Amino acid sequence: MQRFILQAEEIMNLSLHPVHIALVGNPNSGKTSLFNTLTGLNQKVGNFPGVTVDKKTGISNLEKNLSVQLIDLPGSYSLYPRRADEWVAYKVLMNADTEIKADMVLLVADASNLKRNLLFCSQILDLKIPVVVALTMTDLARKKGIEIDLPGLERELGVPVIAVNPRKNKGIAELKKTLAHATRSTFKQARDFIANAELAPAAVSDMHKNVPGLSDYAAIHYLINHENFPLDAALQDRIENIEIANQFNHTKTQAEEILQRYNRIRQVMQQTVVEPDPLQKKLFTEKIDRVLLHRTWGYIILLTVLFFLFQSIFWLAQFPMDAIDWTFTKLSGYLNDTLQAAWWSNLLINGVMAGLSGILVFVPQIMILFGLITVLEDTGYMARISFLSDKLMRKVGLNGKSVMPMISGFACAVPAIMSARNIENRKERLLTIMITPLMSCSARLPVYTILIALVVPNKYYLGFLSLQGLLMMGLYLLGVVFALIVSSVLKFLIRLQEKSFFILELPVYRSPRWKNVGITMVQKAKIFVFEAGKVIMVISLLLWFLSSFGPSKRMDALDKKYAELRSVKSEISINGMHANHQHPTPNLAELNRQYKAEKLQNSYAGILGRSIEPAIKPLGFDWKIGIALITSFAAREVFVGTMATLYSVETSDDNLSLKQKMNTAVREDGTKVYTFATALSLMIFYLLAMQCMSTLAVVKRETKSWKWPVIQLIYMTALAYFTSLLAYQLLS
Repeated sequence: MQRFILQAEEIMNLSLHPVHIALVGNPNSGKTSLFNTLTGLNQKVGNFPGVTVDKKTGISNLEKNLSVQLIDLPGSYSLYPRRADEWVAYKVLMNADTEIKADMVLLVADASNLKRNLLFCSQILDLKIPVVVALTMTDLARKKGIEIDLPGLERELGVPVIAVNPRKNKGIAELKKTLAHATRSTFKQARDFIANAELAPAAVSDMHKNVPGLSDYAAIHYLINHENFPLDAALQDRIENIEIANQFNHTKTQAEEILQRYNRIRQVMQQTVVEPDPLQKKLFTEKIDRVLLHRTWGYIILLTVLFFLFQSIFWLAQFPMDAIDWTFTKLSGYLNDTLQAAWWSNLLINGVMAGLSGILVFVPQIMILFGLITVLEDTGYMARISFLSDKLMRKVGLNGKSVMPMISGFACAVPAIMSARNIENRKERLLTIMITPLMSCSARLPVYTILIALVVPNKYYLGFLSLQGLLMMGLYLLGVVFALIVSSVLKFLIRLQEKSFFILELPVYRSPRWKNVGITMVQKAKIFVFEAGKVIMVISLLLWFLSSFGPSKRMDALDKKYAELRSVKSEISINGMHANHQHPTPNLAELNRQYKAEKLQNSYAGILGRSIEPAIKPLGFDWKIGIALITSFAAREVFVGTMATLYSVETSDDNLSLKQKMNTAVREDGTKVYTFATALSLMIFYLLAMQCMSTLAVVKRETKSWKWPVIQLIYMTALAYFTSLLAYQLLS
């Protein structure tokens, strides 16, 4: 390393200006593993300015008194960007990002695919940025029979090259030492990797006159992409004139550059790398792919994996979710018994506490879902899922990368929409976001469960096929079918013109890195709590207000009525008398339940329920269901709690009592409310309607516009209404 770094005075005062190191590399090169190893839990996740691409930054302690900030840039194959995330990395490397500046680069290269990785590496070297190369996958390279001469590779590249294995923490100490030395010194690269100035000598010379300090290769990129750089109008015009005067041809220059680079890379490989006979025995990974990517067995295995993934999310999340729910129930009960009855205590218990519970109860699902997805990614199987599903997805305007967000939507649409960020094509990503909420998330389960139990007998066919289970599965499949139909329609209406490529590298199979899994789970939970959680809290407080208050005349009359009833009951109790059987007086607990139900009926939410009853009556719904539709807008599972309150059930989790009350509920004309037609209509409505404010909040965050969540709300509501209407009218 000493022969590449010339000692000089420190280039910066580290205490006043911390060093920023950009971490770059090809996709699947081990960059994320290295980032997690170097930073541990000292990480922060946000968004790059102006785009929804994840920005991960972290603090790495290189020495006792030296910490640097590591910026994990999106994976790129070259300095000619095609996707939004590649543009992010490109602008940072070209020093064209107004907010993110990198003092040096840590470049991750895959030793088992060195030729491909050296293209990106050589381009960055020619930008004359201080670079340290971390060579990963050396163990896999050895298995392939590849031997790399590290000193020789250092000599050819002109920068330090350190072999590392982040999964086993090998080479990390040496890498930190090299980075620490580099931050206190200046690099001096004696030569270009290729003769960049010869690609367009006159144009490059003119660029140096207008933008001093550029390397020859950076000057070429300014000529090609200056329109995307934050330059003043006068400089933009001068660069345009340089292009015209020198007849600068973008495509020809780029093609010549790539050819020269691969010729030079071939020479480097011949000098420093010994590769095995191409007819060698195939690796274990290729043998596995013969089965997992088989045109028949591949799909059977995929469906099996997805089935167990789907089941595991519910099974694993049930216990922590129940624990969170139990904790908030006990805490709310304690506060209710301790605090004096007042509007502020009601707000705290039924507004703030209910809102926090609605946020935190989703955290286990989000953490488990992303944990399992990270396991699939680390093992290499996620790429195979996208590959297998691409053919079907393309028929409806999507691609193979859309399948995982859709599958994730079975647990919760919020993290599922967040996971759509890895779809490069903007139109396909937007289509995925627009249809993912049609997947039946776990919040719909309480609605499905109680309604199916009400109207479907618990019968079994062939001894193991449950009629109730078949209807439940049918609802999930119906959501998938509608999602594909909607996507096939929206692909003609969304006028984003961007050519779609499905280029996917199939990584080798390897065991998951559990520390990486844990870090990912924590990060995704934090994003949900602090981003979508803000909107959930606001909506919860708004719903508390609408459900707790109403017109003063109605509320005063209601309070007076129940005050008199309580007074009569108290007087009877004090005198030791019993109510006359002909004129029974409800006990105090029953009075409180009736008061709660009647207060909700006369609240603003209740009035709204009555007002929308004419619109929902054709669907088979009454005003009580209307209130549930309104109150469950923040979270669908609120439906059960609302029904419990309306039917004066003592606790919302007493399913038998609630089912009995709902089963005997009648309309004003004496007909039964919950017939099979009504129940199926209601389940279809909850299946298709956007009854989730947190999902809308995340869609707004991901699209950076209110346009798409509004369109999503309108189309899903209309689809739910007319499909429910059709179902009820056909069955009733």
